[in-house]
Amino acid sequence: MRFSLPFPLLLEVIGEASVSGEWEGELTGIADLREAGPGELSFLGNERYEAEARSSRASVLLLPENFSGDPAPGQVFVRVPNPSLALGRFCAEVERRFWPRPEAGIHPTAVIDRDAVVAETASVGPYCLVSAGARVGRGAVLRSHVFLGPGASVGEDSRVASQVTIGEFCEVGAHCVLESGVVLGSEGFGYETTGGVHQKLPQIGRVVLGDRVEVGANTTLDRARFGETSVGEGTKIDNLVQIGHNVRIGSHCLIVAQVGISGSTIVEDQVIIGGQTGLVGHIHIGKGVRIGAQSGVSKSVPAGQFVRGVPAMEAWAHQRLLALQRRLPQLFAKVEGERERADRSPEARVSAESGGGRPGEFSRG
Repeated sequence: MRFSLPFPLLLEVIGEASVSGEWEGELTGIADLREAGPGELSFLGNERYEAEARSSRASVLLLPENFSGDPAPGQVFVRVPNPSLALGRFCAEVERRFWPRPEAGIHPTAVIDRDAVVAETASVGPYCLVSAGARVGRGAVLRSHVFLGPGASVGEDSRVASQVTIGEFCEVGAHCVLESGVVLGSEGFGYETTGGVHQKLPQIGRVVLGDRVEVGANTTLDRARFGETSVGEGTKIDNLVQIGHNVRIGSHCLIVAQVGISGSTIVEDQVIIGGQTGLVGHIHIGKGVRIGAQSGVSKSVPAGQFVRGVPAMEAWAHQRLLALQRRLPQLFAKVEGERERADRSPEARVSAESGGGRPGEFSRG
């Protein structure tokens, strides 16, 4: 998007910074290092792109503190401890100014049950449905077409995007973000097979999100069979993630897109799960575990380990296995060469003339 904001505002919102160079004007946009032009802001978040930073035409560059060199004429270097975080703070200011929260109040098309409680400072958008016994906290925003089931709640200053479903008795904490298409409290996948028929097991629990949890678009969290499916404070969940019934996820975890976590699995605090990873049910993932992308986790993982692969194993072992796999063609060629040499040996010819087979083979009667 295009905007017009004074350069001093950037320095005001990012905190600690060292500035070199001269430039006067308005910041009009944010772009990557190669595409940025005059009036635009860019940043160096990964040292592999240092060459692009040195040739960038951006008027303002957010750079690490150890970045060497001087800016071009009409360009400013802003050195900060963490360029990505600094950019994030500026983007938050842009969002606050140009994507303001809607005004408090209830849209005329929204349906609010007489037994629901909506705070005066909350905003309930078009065609939302807030059911009996549901609660919407102070400063919370329900954008549009949001379903809040009976007894469900959305905490203070939480933001719920369009087309989100929050099922019966499910609870969203304070300062949470739920992106479009999120479903909290879909019925868990539970069946008992009897006589070849899959008998449905009712799922009568709920989903509980702690404070400052963020859930990406089209992610689903199943209600518990009984009790709770829970997500701890500060955990961030990406798009297209499936979390099964009675799963318990700790605080400050990162769960990347297309992860699937089967029922009753426990994930402790500060765990990172890479994209397209699958976890079987009823296992325990210890605190601080890191799981590489596209892994298949079939057993519990002790705290602090880094695992990857299918089946998941410690990362060093997986790397060693990959190295050995790359040598398999060479190994097969060597074995085949040894077999051919054995076939040409005098012992093999004598065996063949006497009706014997290849050494090591069983004759077929």
